[in-house]
Amino acid sequence: MAKGYGLQDKVVIVTGGAAGIGRATAKRFAEEGARVVIWDMNADAGAATVADLKQMNVEAMFQQVNVADTDTVEKAVNEVVSAWGHIDVLVNNAGITRDGQLVKYKEGVVTGTMSDANFDAVIGVNLKGVFVATRAVAPLMIKQGHGVILSASSVVAAYGNFGQTNYAATKAGLIAMTKTWARELGKYGIRVNAVAPGFTMTEMVAAMPEKVLEGMVSHTPMGRIGAPEDIANAYVWLASDQAAFVHGTTLAVDGGIVLGT
Repeated sequence: MAKGYGLQDKVVIVTGGAAGIGRATAKRFAEEGARVVIWDMNADAGAATVADLKQMNVEAMFQQVNVADTDTVEKAVNEVVSAWGHIDVLVNNAGITRDGQLVKYKEGVVTGTMSDANFDAVIGVNLKGVFVATRAVAPLMIKQGHGVILSASSVVAAYGNFGQTNYAATKAGLIAMTKTWARELGKYGIRVNAVAPGFTMTEMVAAMPEKVLEGMVSHTPMGRIGAPEDIANAYVWLASDQAAFVHGTTLAVDGGIVLGT
């Protein structure tokens, strides 16, 4: 295994780590010799991911965690510390979508709106969940005198996206929280950054109609949709000492996407 980033035996929590970008990120840290903790609501997928990681001769564990639930998150953190003594990296990757227009209006009639339930669900996981998880690990990292906190924003934080009022709001909020925590936690040796992926070939994207995928590619100067590994590589670099002076920033990993062209 390639271990060029100095992450051997580091303890890394990846939320939403059972599939997609989270799974690729967990695997990439494992390739660097890190001990990986998967937090996810999907127990079967989480257990399968951990089994795959253990085939790489690294230590790994799965915990079924709803990141928006404070008690569950704090219990999970305590279990990790009991098992491995410390937490070096938190990757706030978990996220959901509940898309819908703010208001659907046709022929002079309102035909639909984004519901409170769908707005609150996305805020709960994508924004509050990052807050809860980061709040739970930060005291430990302060005592250690080091740590890395990374969060998954998105290009929609900068550009918005049709039908994603809730999702775009959370991803913009993560950038603001990243900057705030960078101010608050940097003096304790804790680096805080975010990654903003562009269109990335997750299972959700792969299921989209071919015409939609072609449109995504046409808006991306690199001429392709990103791979989960592209995002995972960014997380690994940001977690390493090679990014030791990168703090409070959002790294776009989007192929140079230009919306509206």
